Order: sequence, then structure tokens, then C-alpha cells
Amino acid sequence: MVDVEFRVVSDRRDGLLLALGQVVIANGFTLLRQRMLNSEEGVVLSMVVRGPSESLLMLEERLGTHHLVQSFEASPYEGSSPAPAPTPVPRHNGSATAPTSVPASAAPAPAASPSSAPPIDTQRVETLLPQLARNYPNILLQLVALERELPPAQREATLRYIGQRVGAWVYKRDFALGGQLPLADSVRRIALPAMRQLVQAELHDDILKIRNSPFCHRGDSGECCHFLRGMLGGLLEGQHGADGVRVVESQCRNTGAEACRFEFEA
Repeated sequence: MVDVEFRVVSDRRDGLLLALGQVVIANGFTLLRQRMLNSEEGVVLSMVVRGPSESLLMLEERLGTHHLVQSFEASPYEGSSPAPAPTPVPRHNGSATAPTSVPASAAPAPAASPSSAPPIDTQRVETLLPQLARNYPNILLQLVALERELPPAQREATLRYIGQRVGAWVYKRDFALGGQLPLADSVRRIALPAMRQLVQAELHDDILKIRNSPFCHRGDSGECCHFLRGMLGGLLEGQHGADGVRVVESQCRNTGAEACRFEFEA
């Protein structure tokens, strides 16, 4: 589960909390607290919500593109414990409804970085994710630009985390209604078509090959397709759980291989 604070600016106060609160609940989140005030920007609504991290990207997309929203920001919320009691959000008929309960999230939080490496810039990532959702599948130029701006010590962890979040979102959006599949079938029927929305991907003997990864040949040594590896993990975790599959980039064009190869281990 994740706690996130949204800051929304609108030109309309009446019905704003009602409309956006319904979006929050419809996406499986609970509204913990909210505050609304007038400012020079317009009406500013702050909402603290809690819910499954794999659904956060979809919620951010729907809030950020809502017709009442002029500007939108998201950031991790680190409130005091225990958490406040959930705030009921009224239905359209004016009566109150209890928050919808959701199962515990299977998506992992970003791993703690070693003391020698800078941590993931979580606030920057949360700001970027709604943009990726709006632009998907045309997102690779944004990610390559981000990669160039990141300190080298942050690149792998940050891009893998973004990839995992995007992969979990794409799985829920496009593939979640399918039945449970063995790992090999999940790669063929979920990972392969999802990757083909972004890059030229082929499957040979359960090995996924990508010939045009934009993350190669940047001058660094070693495998470098961290976003693609993270996205493949996020896509497959919906079927097999966070600990049920391991994605390995066994070869990379950055090290002289003909194609980037990704292998999957249960």
C-alpha cells in the first residue's frame, strides 16, 4: 500500500471534492484527509489517499486529465502514525459512503539504495508517471532524456522502478482480465505484445529479443536497458507475484551483442 498526496488546482470549488473523491474510490483508494482553499492560482485541493501502488499510475492519469483539473501534482506522503480515519466521500445523492476496501498491494516499494548511492528521487518519479500515462506508448524519448539527466548511481534503480510501475499499470489496463497463465505463456501473451507497443521485440525459445532499445550505446559499460527490464517485471508480476518471476538482461547491444536478450526465471 502507498500513501500519496495530490495537489489539484481548479477554477471551480462546487462539486470538486465530490467529483475527484469518486475517482479516488473508483480506483480502489481510500481518501484519508483533504483540504481546500482559495489562492491566486484558483481553488487548491489537497488530498491524501492510500491504496495499491500498482493502481497509482491509473489514478494519477485520471486525476491529471479530469476536466475540472487545471494543474496536478503528486508526491509521497509521510504522515505520522497511526493514519487518520478515512474520510467518507458523499455519493451524488448527498449520502455518505464508507471507503472501498482494497487488498494489500503486491507491488514492491523502491528498494533502499546503498549508502554510497543517492536515493531514488521519488517526488520526481511521481511527477513523471502521470505524463507517461498520458503519452503512452510514446514515452521512450522522455525516458532517455531522464536517463541522461540522472546521476549515474541513480540510473539503474530509478529506471527499473519507473519500468515496474509502468508495467504494472499496462498489465492492469490491458491484460488483467485474462486467466492465470504459466510463465512461458505470460511472456508470449502479455510481455511480448506489450513490448511491441514500444520497441521491435521477438520471442525465441522463451527469450525476448529487442533490437532497437534506445537505451544502448550511451558510453557506459554493461547492460543498460533498466527501464525495459523493470517494465517486463511489472507486466509479469500481475500473473506471478512480485517474487514469482525474475527478469535478467543476459545480453545487451551496449556490450556488443546483436540484440538485447531478456530471460525469465520462475
